[in-house]
Amino acid sequence: MKARNIFLKHVFMFISGLLILGQLTIFPCTVAVVSGKATPDGRPLMWKNRDTSGLDNKMIYLKGEKYDFIGLIDARDKKPENIWAGINTKGFAIMNSASRDLSNGETGMINNGRFMKLALSECASVSDFENLLNLTNGNRNVGANFGVIDADGNACFYETSNSTFKKFDSKDPKVAPQGYIIRTNYAFSAPVKDGGGGYIRFERASKLFQEASAEERLDYKFILQAAARDLVNEKLNSFPLTDPKVYDSSSPVYINTNDRINRNSTASVALFHGVSDPKKAYLATMWILLGQPVCSVAVPLWAHAATVPEVLAGPETAPLNDFSRAIASYLYPDQRGNLKQYMNVSRLIHYGGEGVLSRLSKIEDKIFAETEMKLKEWEKKKPAKQDVVDFQEKMATGIYKALKSSFPDIKIPD
Repeated sequence: MKARNIFLKHVFMFISGLLILGQLTIFPCTVAVVSGKATPDGRPLMWKNRDTSGLDNKMIYLKGEKYDFIGLIDARDKKPENIWAGINTKGFAIMNSASRDLSNGETGMINNGRFMKLALSECASVSDFENLLNLTNGNRNVGANFGVIDADGNACFYETSNSTFKKFDSKDPKVAPQGYIIRTNYAFSAPVKDGGGGYIRFERASKLFQEASAEERLDYKFILQAAARDLVNEKLNSFPLTDPKVYDSSSPVYINTNDRINRNSTASVALFHGVSDPKKAYLATMWILLGQPVCSVAVPLWAHAATVPEVLAGPETAPLNDFSRAIASYLYPDQRGNLKQYMNVSRLIHYGGEGVLSRLSKIEDKIFAETEMKLKEWEKKKPAKQDVVDFQEKMATGIYKALKSSFPDIKIPD
């Protein structure tokens, strides 16, 4: 234990000047955990819209000290030190949103990604994660709302600073009466109440989840297709997809996406669909959407496969991410200064006569249907590793081909 404490202390006290300058630009995220009691199938959910300055995201498989895992990384992170969302072979998953009001400035969040990588390697459960938090108190250098789920059906947030943490359990009716918890970039437990951000996104996500919960449709499809892609700004009374003006193709309509859940800086979406039976942790699914939500399609992955498809990884950048960024360039035609925040909604609505979102949903609906059928099959009998590898490869490559076919005039820049 002494040696372990020394090791952890050195890991979390180490701060690389290159890391600070090159990778620490902090952007907002929108995140949530959902108890199985609030979902139609009784399985917990966890969601992250990742906003960052590094828009080249990809997936990786890593062997950990105790448990192997798949995780979301920055493509520029050649020897990945940081994982921004991931799930391991025990069905334990983790993600975060940065929270400045839990840290001493940006350098106080330097180890957010490192800490999640360590947790995936060493934790099989939410209980293990809490033990890790106790073990590292005072040596973490983090400032984050960490979301975690496990194969026992737990779904919790831990508002975590360098030396303190507070647990918020989605099963606790006093904390989460509707069975879910939403966070953006401020902490409910922080002493400085104006130190964070994301208040507009928090209010919008809360309204969307409340409506979905009341209608008993708070499932993974709702989060991926509605919440993650939401373009509403209620503070500005801006509802672009229902605005009659955007359906007049004679003049383009633009919106600033900075304070919307789907932002111009949203680089990826991670959605974790947990399990209701700890003996079937292998069924825990990570849906990953590389790129801005309105420009890409979600792909199902499993840690049990011990690999990730090439279109999600790639030697440098991920081909699926590259194509998504090409669609984003079409929707955001002016990249000068703050103009890069402005989306041409008319293009989103009118592309090819059908619109971008309709084309994405058609591809995604087929993937959802095939995946649900496969999961029912696997629930009856645990699949061989190669079966999982083959299925997720089929889904990923099929999505990539379908996107290129559905958007024939969108080209990845050389």
